Amino acid sequence: MGINVVQFQHGLSMNEFIQRYGTEAKCYRALYQWRWPQGFRCPKCEGRARSRFRRGTTVYYQCRACRHQTTLTSGTLLASTRLPLTTWFQAIYLLTATKTNMAALELMRHLGVNYKAAWRLKHKIMQAMLEREEPRKLKGFVQIDDAYLGGERNGGKPGRGSENKQPFLIAVQTDENLEYPVFAVIEPVKAFDNASLRDWIERRLEPECEVYTDGLACFRQLEEAGHAHTTLVTGGGRAATQAKGACWANVVLANAKRAISGVYHAVRQAKYARRYLAEAAYRFNRRFRLRDMLPRLATALTRCKPCPERVLRLANNFHG
Repeated sequence: MGINVVQFQHGLSMNEFIQRYGTEAKCYRALYQWRWPQGFRCPKCEGRARSRFRRGTTVYYQCRACRHQTTLTSGTLLASTRLPLTTWFQAIYLLTATKTNMAALELMRHLGVNYKAAWRLKHKIMQAMLEREEPRKLKGFVQIDDAYLGGERNGGKPGRGSENKQPFLIAVQTDENLEYPVFAVIEPVKAFDNASLRDWIERRLEPECEVYTDGLACFRQLEEAGHAHTTLVTGGGRAATQAKGACWANVVLANAKRAISGVYHAVRQAKYARRYLAEAAYRFNRRFRLRDMLPRLATALTRCKPCPERVLRLANNFHG
């Protein structure tokens, strides 16, 4: 059996991480380069000339054109943080270097912060992952499947329609021979109905895809949207998950659900499923570039707007 190149690739080792980002000054220089790769840009007028001064321990930059004052983290997801940059970099490293996910409770123990701080770190980083995955559209050959996140409540309704289950769609773009997965989209939907599917198709599929699904009635919307649609009649059991047009959707789905249920145990899927599923998609779509995940995710944090805890907790699982 050949070696799995994804699983056996060399990521960023702990020693390399410490050498590159082991001090506050090293983290500051790296983040400065990622936020302003062509040099300082005023967030208000795009001016390049600036002066630099300190207020307490914080470094401020003042634009010489419009006199707007900013800091390295202001206007980003790291805005108003009281944690050192080394803690942020450690959190990003832990959440991207591990083969499986990491819960906020375990992150708390690794970083030496309290649980609320670890929760904010975790959810802000997942918010950056979500925003990076939001515009992704799949093209060519796409396998789609429906699934649920969560289990049954005692005395509640079992199966589809359970009060404790969040429906979501998983779609995997493959090569033209349906042999290798390329990208994945994993996103909650309000229901498996025609309106939800029409909205999802418009946002997530490029025109004229060739799509493979099971016989769920709402998937007929794919044909109405102009996509070539193959309905797979596979029956139940293991054979259904191994069918050529459904294999990769089922593999990615199983891995995502196993990671969520095995690591988090309890997820408030009614509020936060969109972030947790986006985390799974983000990691999958960058699986060939483990060494680049930390700088790419840190750069994403600098390009996302501030999201304080009260906004994080007002999460909405649905687009718009």
